[in-house]
Amino acid sequence: MRPKVDCFIITFDTTSHAIAMEKYCKEHQIKGRLIPVPATISAGCGICWKMTEEDYMSNQSQIQKIDYKEIHYIKL
Repeated sequence: MRPKVDCFIITFDTTSHAIAMEKYCKEHQIKGRLIPVPATISAGCGICWKMTEEDYMSNQSQIQKIDYKEIHYIKL
């Protein structure tokens, strides 16, 4: 079993917002990936963007440009 690590989870109201995040991050070389929303978080569309703490901190200003619902700091 993989050890849990601290990460940022970005949730969205719609799947189209989640896909837009993925596209934006690919275009701007921001690391992360779409995953199912963890059971500990409640979110509208069922998918979210997961990224490391380091990647989030170094790209925080760019991420603020995306339409998202909430940002969670959790251990996954």
